[in-house]
Amino acid sequence: MTTFAVKPIEPAVCDELRVRDDAGNSPELLVDANGGNPLRCCLTLSAPGEEVMLASYAPLRRWAAASGANPGPYVEVGPVFLHAAPCAGPTTGAGFPPAYRGLPRVFRGYDRNGRIVGGEHVVDGEDPEPAIEKVLADPDVAFIHARALIAGCFTFWIDRTLA
Repeated sequence: MTTFAVKPIEPAVCDELRVRDDAGNSPELLVDANGGNPLRCCLTLSAPGEEVMLASYAPLRRWAAASGANPGPYVEVGPVFLHAAPCAGPTTGAGFPPAYRGLPRVFRGYDRNGRIVGGEHVVDGEDPEPAIEKVLADPDVAFIHARALIAGCFTFWIDRTLA
């Protein structure tokens, strides 16, 4: 049986993004008036009135630089919310982040070179595990990006693990 591990943006990368983002800009500091924005540093949602940072992030570019892969035109840079100051990271164990359960998401599968090879999506209230397992059932899928259904923004990384 295939299982998966969900990974936030690593703390060291979050620290870099808080100074200069992957588009070469200073990140935007803001107070989240309504809350509910997905924080990629700890896989929670922002609280009303919380100070957060909005930065551009290029997960495939960073992964390719470390792995030697060549995702070519699949490299994307997009906005992510982070806590404005370093946080403790995820406080929940393995599995799908509870704060994102029931939210619409796209699960985009990538091969070992960082090329898109498939995907699934879930709508409001739908359990994500069957969609993730369906994507991981393809042996060409090396990892998954969870992304917002409407905006397409990167939410978190999903790696395959063996049970």
